[in-house]
Amino acid sequence: MKRILCILVSCLLFIAPALAENPDTGSWSQINQAVSRGENWQKIVTDDARFSLGEKTPLEGGEGLYIASYGTYPSMDGSTVCVPMAMELARQWLDLPEADMNGFVTFSTTPYAYDRLIQGKPNPLSTVKSQGVMMDDTHPIDLVLATYPNADERKAAEDAGVELIYVPFCYDAFIFMVNDQNPVESLTVRQIQEIYSGRYVSWSQLGGEALRLDAYQRPHGSGSQTAMEEMVMQGLQMSRVNENYISDGMADAVQQVGNYQNGLGAVGYSYLYYVNALVESGGIKVLSIDGVAPTDENLQSGAYPFTVNYYAVYRKGDENTEAFVRWLVGEEGQMAVRQAGYVPLY
Repeated sequence: MKRILCILVSCLLFIAPALAENPDTGSWSQINQAVSRGENWQKIVTDDARFSLGEKTPLEGGEGLYIASYGTYPSMDGSTVCVPMAMELARQWLDLPEADMNGFVTFSTTPYAYDRLIQGKPNPLSTVKSQGVMMDDTHPIDLVLATYPNADERKAAEDAGVELIYVPFCYDAFIFMVNDQNPVESLTVRQIQEIYSGRYVSWSQLGGEALRLDAYQRPHGSGSQTAMEEMVMQGLQMSRVNENYISDGMADAVQQVGNYQNGLGAVGYSYLYYVNALVESGGIKVLSIDGVAPTDENLQSGAYPFTVNYYAVYRKGDENTEAFVRWLVGEEGQMAVRQAGYVPLY
């Protein structure tokens, strides 16, 4: 058994980052831009012993291989758009090198992350390759960094008797994007609602050219679809579309709008941080809403109509994770949020 365990750990250390980039294995499959610390990166944490990984247990018969506990550092999962935040936290508290990031931060995307947190499941693929470490794959997820859960996920928590605490830690914009050849620069909230209710079929009805309007949606349960259904549509029924107009991943949504041959009449939605930092987004244009652009100032003031938060979510009663989240929304944590490229709360 020990020999088998050593083989399994060795495989995970070398293939976990590759698995994370497989289309069926989570957030890394939806990121095609380099995510690394900036040239002017600074160490912000002043007491880096407060939250740290636990002891490493050597594997007998596996020289240089270890299983490590999470100690006081929370085990995390979350939305694709929050991957860089988790990486920044690992830099700040654990001093992990960049080469270890896509093995240590293995987010499973929003619906799976909430399921793990609610059901007390672990994140089984997290590794620190440079140290020969596989993180404890029995430790339940402590903290989810994500968009707000949808009604089904909130109901699942209620049915499981789990009370979740949601703490906003930054701002972002839920944005609508069109092909950069589309002359339309701004839409109203009502026009967005009517596009996705099926009223408009041509851009000429909205001040654009006589092009068929192709409105792309995301799968139910994804973070962006939840925002669309609950924040934008506000109870209005979205038109049913065939599978060709469902963007399976966030990268797909950007590519379908930006593809010059097929995307001239397309409109889709995503998060501004994702479009700016995580995916190749050439060929698209981000629309203003009601004439208001999604600038940092307009997000912090609430002037942009579709301003959103990302949340640090944990199970009520988890005092260690609660302390970590208090740090995240405090002065140091908000400096780390800004350094990671997000819009802080203040």
